[in-house]
Parts: sequence; structure tokens; C-alpha cells
Amino acid sequence: MNGRQRKRLAERLLAWYACNRRDLPWREATPDPYRVWLSEIMLQQTTVAAVIPYFKAFTERWPTTHDLAAVDLDDVLHAWQGLGYYARARNLHRCARVVVDERKGRFPDTVAGLRELPGIGPYTSAAIAAIAFQRPAAAVDGNVVRVLSRFARLDTRAEIESLAKTLVPSGRPGDFAQAMMDLGATVCRPKAPDCPACPWQADCQAHAADRVGAYPVKAPKTEKPTRHGVAFWLRRADGAVWLRKRPETGLLGGMTEVPSTDWREPPWTAAEARAAAPIKAPWRALPGTVRHTFTHFHLVLDVWAADTDLPPNEGAWSPPGGLGNYALPTVMKKIARHAIEQEGRQGELE
Repeated sequence: MNGRQRKRLAERLLAWYACNRRDLPWREATPDPYRVWLSEIMLQQTTVAAVIPYFKAFTERWPTTHDLAAVDLDDVLHAWQGLGYYARARNLHRCARVVVDERKGRFPDTVAGLRELPGIGPYTSAAIAAIAFQRPAAAVDGNVVRVLSRFARLDTRAEIESLAKTLVPSGRPGDFAQAMMDLGATVCRPKAPDCPACPWQADCQAHAADRVGAYPVKAPKTEKPTRHGVAFWLRRADGAVWLRKRPETGLLGGMTEVPSTDWREPPWTAAEARAAAPIKAPWRALPGTVRHTFTHFHLVLDVWAADTDLPPNEGAWSPPGGLGNYALPTVMKKIARHAIEQEGRQGELE
């Protein structure tokens, strides 16, 4: 593909984008790097529809990088509840503090500089550089992979990224990046693509071969393993529940949890679970199980309950009806609901 062809493709895409761009709260005539960065972190592995209310809430509460850096991590984790992939929230907070403490509140304006910040990888650095700083960077997300794999009938990520770099125009690279994302999200959809509405239809090789549905080439699916654990629902006489904080690193790092055993593939025996319980107590197994699916595995949890006024060594009592004040990830809310329902104490999680 020569320079004239690439220019023509960019012009057609940008003309389509001018008429069909999505109205999103982080898109502005003069992009704010903070808002671009925040939206891109939130959008990782999450739909636009799910992100919009969180983005609005974050920017209303913390309108600048300085505001976000000044609060405690627990505040950020609590505001992030329900968005999932909590490592993003921890890295978001770390990144804000690095930008404020080490860069006087200013984000780097190059792909290489952005890559040095916590939580910013190849795609996110390219997207921020292009959208916020008009750098000619190729931001290749799932939407772009789908568009280009069909456009040129490409099989591998390396081929797609190589093509993407050649297509980015020197002028309006931010609009071009967002146009590519919108094209994949609204026209070149995974199912039922609207090919007649595509500005690149005439040059699309998969369309010409009637093979649009064959791209992108899907990797063979692998079965997710199932892990097991036991959660311990410890209640005081006044109704308070014992909670603790997970380690800062690892899955759900830094989040508040209902204490549990490790999560492993073999189910826990009763003797092993008692040995791993936060305190010695007359534990009773509640009926049923709690099930949750993470990116890489399924989780099945038994829930044991006990009553005591003796606190374990690590954690704190949550006042009756106060569970909603903690940054509980979804799986922990499931445990709490299960225990509350089985013990006949409704309405304590609100």
C-alpha cells in the first residue's frame, strides 16, 4: 500500500468519524490528558456503557490528577467497586501520585514516557499519546484488531500492529485512533457487522472474499480451572461482622475481604478449613456455595459461620449494617449476601 492509498483511507475514515463519532464524556475539543488517561484505564477489558457512570463519578469527585493523588487508596477502591479488575484501581492511584510527586502533575507526552508510569502498557500509552498529545501512535485495541484483520485478512497480532503503524496519519492522529475504535465498536462488530456503512468496505479483503466472519482468527479456547476455598463469616453478638484487608499484591490486592482460606484446585477438607480459620470457634457450614468467575479460573466457596466476641489477630469489626461502607469486591459481596440470607438477616449489605 503506497502513501496515496494510505492517505485516502485516512481521509475516508476521518470523514466518516466526523458524522458518526460516539458522544462520550471523555472526548473533548481540547483533550485533557488526565481525563483521557482515566478513561483508557477504566476501559481496559470493560465496556463503554459500564465505564461511563464510573468516569462521571470519578471526575466529579476528583477532577484533577492532584485531587486523585491526594486521597487514600481505600477511597479509590471503594469508588471502583463493581468495575472489576481492581489492579487497575491500585495502579491508577499509584500513577496519579507518581505524576504529581515526580512530574509536577504533568503526564509525559510520548509513548516511551507514558510506558514508564504504573498501569500503562503498550496500547494505553499509544492511545494517550495519540489522543491527548497528537503523537502519531498506533493504538491497537480489540476493535482495531478486528477492523484490520478483516481489512487485510491478517492472522497474527504482529501483522496487525505492523499495518496499524503504517496507517496512522501525521495529521489528527488522535481523531484517527478514536475513529478506528468507533468503527470497530459500531460498524465492524464481532457479530452482524454493518459492512454497507463501512467507509473502507470497497478495500476490505475479507468482505471481497465473503469471509468477514472468519476474522479475527480465534485462538482455541482453553478450559478454565476451578478453585475451591472456605470463607469464614464471623459475627459478634451485636451483629458486627469481622473483615480484613487482603495483601497489597496479588488478586484483589488491598481490597477488604471476608476472611477465607487460600483458593486452590483441591477442595478443602473440614479439618484443613478449621486449621485455616481466623480463630478457633464452633464453626458451622452454611447450606449451598458461592460461585464466582475470574478471568483465569472459576471459584467455588463454602461459607462457614460462627459467633464470638473474641476478635482474630488481623482485621476489624464492621458495625451492624455497615458492610456497604467498605470496598468489597463482587465475590465478597456474594459471600456476605449468601451468609445474610442463610442466617435470615436481610438488608445488612446496603
